[in-house]
Amino acid sequence: LHDIHTPVLLERCVELLAPALGDEGATVVDATEGMGGHSVALLERFPHLHLVGLDRDTDALRIAGERLARFGDRVTLVHTVYDGIAAAVASTGRRRVDGILFDLGVSSLQLDETSRGFAYAHDAELDMRMDQTGGVTAADVLATYGEGDLRRIFERYGEERLAGRYARAIVDARRTAPIERSGRLVEILVAATPAAVQRERSGHPAKRVFQALRIEVNGELAALERALPAALDLLRVGGRIVVLSYQSLEDRLVKRAFAQASSST
Repeated sequence: LHDIHTPVLLERCVELLAPALGDEGATVVDATEGMGGHSVALLERFPHLHLVGLDRDTDALRIAGERLARFGDRVTLVHTVYDGIAAAVASTGRRRVDGILFDLGVSSLQLDETSRGFAYAHDAELDMRMDQTGGVTAADVLATYGEGDLRRIFERYGEERLAGRYARAIVDARRTAPIERSGRLVEILVAATPAAVQRERSGHPAKRVFQALRIEVNGELAALERALPAALDLLRVGGRIVVLSYQSLEDRLVKRAFAQASSST
């Protein structure tokens, strides 16, 4: 059994979506289903609501399915990345929805499952795939990307100012042995970080590199860039979309998508 966390800003999300969900026959999309915390709250609050839940993580969908079983046919769960939102909604026979929720980034389930390699605080295989049914792992990225490409993703997706230094250290280290576990990657990054930088930084030296690898492995920003316009196109007049973002790259992308939508209306 997994610990079920209370989602971030749960009540605020429900409050923001509420004006669009009160009518009988309303539909909401939880585009990042996770373990179903937001979905449970929405389905309990609005007894006539139908929920379409999306997630690329099959473990998350299984757990959410168990939690949401009591709501019966009011729930449709779809295994897809959130840029598949239009096809997922169409598969239910609907053309428009009343509300959409995105809770971006890594889920508590993925962080808690230490064997999946998302957390730099725990030694595990460097997987980092949100969908474990396919795709490259973080270990694959570290083994095959050239120094320039590693630097690029650390700079772009981690906003890491020591990106070049870390990329060189990784390329040097993998000549000795493959970097397959998070513990070894952390050791390489800490060793490559000047003592003065370690003293002045508030976060762990590995934090931004792990974020960058996760985003690269899962194509998160590219998927989000496709998902937001598709989501906005699905909303009925008077519908609402709520996005929880946790880092500046996501935040800028969301703001740009909303600004473009506003300018085209």
